[in-house]
Amino acid sequence: MSKAKKVGLWISLGLASLAFAAAGLAKLAGVEQMHMSFAAMGLPAWFGYFIGACEVAGAVGLWVRRTSIYASAGLFIIMLGAIYFHLVYDGVANAVPALVLALLVAYIFVTRKGQSNAGIS
Repeated sequence: MSKAKKVGLWISLGLASLAFAAAGLAKLAGVEQMHMSFAAMGLPAWFGYFIGACEVAGAVGLWVRRTSIYASAGLFIIMLGAIYFHLVYDGVANAVPALVLALLVAYIFVTRKGQSNAGIS
C-alpha cells in the first residue's frame, strides 16, 4: 500500500471513528436532539438507542482489521438512512455531514477490502 493510501486510511479511520463514537454515545445518553429525527420518521424510541449502540460498536470495529470491512459496511448503511432522513425531512444542506461520513467509511471499506484480497489479514 502506498504511503498516501496509508495516510488516507488513518485519517479516515480517525475522523469516522471519532464522529460515530460521539454521535453514538450521545444517542445512548439520551440526548433529545439526537432522538428527534427518529420520532419525526415515526420510529420507536428504542431504535435511536439501537443505532447509537451500532455506531459505537462500528467506531471500535473500524480499528480492528478483521472487522473493519463489516463495521464500515454497517456504518455506510446507517449513513444511507441519515442521508434519506435529511433529504426528505430536514434539508439538503444538513445531509452533507452524513454524505461525508458515508464517503469516509466507503473509502475504509474499499481500502480494507483490497488489503484482505492481497492476503493481508
